[in-house]
Amino acid sequence: MNPLASHRIPYDIPGVHAQELISLGFESTSHTFGVGIVRLRGGAVEVLANVNSQYKPPKGGLHPREASYHHMEKAYSLLKQALEKAGVSLKDVSVVSYSMGPGLGPCLRVSASVARFLASYYDKPLVPVNHAIAHIEIGKLYSGFTDPLVIYVSGGNTMIVVAKDGAYRVLGETLDIPLGNLLDTFAREIGIAPPYVVEGKHAVDLCSEWNPDFVPLPYTVKGSDLSFSGLLTAALQRARNARGDRRTLGAICNSLRETAFNMLVEVAERSLILSGKKSILLVGGVASNTVLKWKLEKLSEIHGIPYYGTPPDIAGDNGLMISYTGLLMYLNGFSVKPEEAFVRQRLRLDEGSYPWLGL
Repeated sequence: MNPLASHRIPYDIPGVHAQELISLGFESTSHTFGVGIVRLRGGAVEVLANVNSQYKPPKGGLHPREASYHHMEKAYSLLKQALEKAGVSLKDVSVVSYSMGPGLGPCLRVSASVARFLASYYDKPLVPVNHAIAHIEIGKLYSGFTDPLVIYVSGGNTMIVVAKDGAYRVLGETLDIPLGNLLDTFAREIGIAPPYVVEGKHAVDLCSEWNPDFVPLPYTVKGSDLSFSGLLTAALQRARNARGDRRTLGAICNSLRETAFNMLVEVAERSLILSGKKSILLVGGVASNTVLKWKLEKLSEIHGIPYYGTPPDIAGDNGLMISYTGLLMYLNGFSVKPEEAFVRQRLRLDEGSYPWLGL
């Protein structure tokens, strides 16, 4: 990432051009501990630092307590690295923010504790940030879109979102497991992960290259909602019956990915027509998937509207999106006392209102 990348805030916020502020943000909702620093100057945001460290379990899935140990161990060194990269000190920071949820409790408490301490010790404003909103806002900053149809896909979320009446509204979402969790669970259960991602490709993508054939699997769309659990169960049953045959497993991986992505594209198109939005924004960790990005590019071409998929360095969890969204919230009057700075594991994306979205 270019450390001096500058992006104009895609909102009309009174007085923003006259202010110069430095925002420090901490992310730790799941496997990643991240520190981001941005500077507001002349109505634009300069990215000064975005340093992150991801906990990768040696085997199996993510254990919240073990991930939190990783975050505690990395917090100081990553903060120091971010400050050095940004060329600022803690005294220069104008506002401190942290990811308040949704996420894993032990992990959330790490960034909240660090942010509370710094805000108290240096007497800085403290801003709790909705992690899901931060994914959307950083995508809007980079794309320049002000009012897109948002497709938010990650290990913990799968949603179709629009802004309306000063808040974000969910038009459709998964009824059971999220898209990222579907891919990770399948890969882990059939023994092709961890690691889940190698050189930018998910284990299911790599497995799909073994055989491009397609086999029918459950396709469950209900209005603008989706369900992936039946798809996962059926794919796992087929994979176990394959008894390690590489070509058969390749066809199952390809079919699982195609079925899941096509379900998502269908509900996205339905929501696009329903909402009348004029652009498509893809955000979240799964936004890095090149096959999904290609499908949504084709969807946008069919409807003659622009599309933007967040690049890998900001698609996954990161401190930059927290520092930027914390800055937006501070500019709109949000901050809390350290003793009132809580975490919320099940915080919804559609809770709360945001003045910059308009009323």
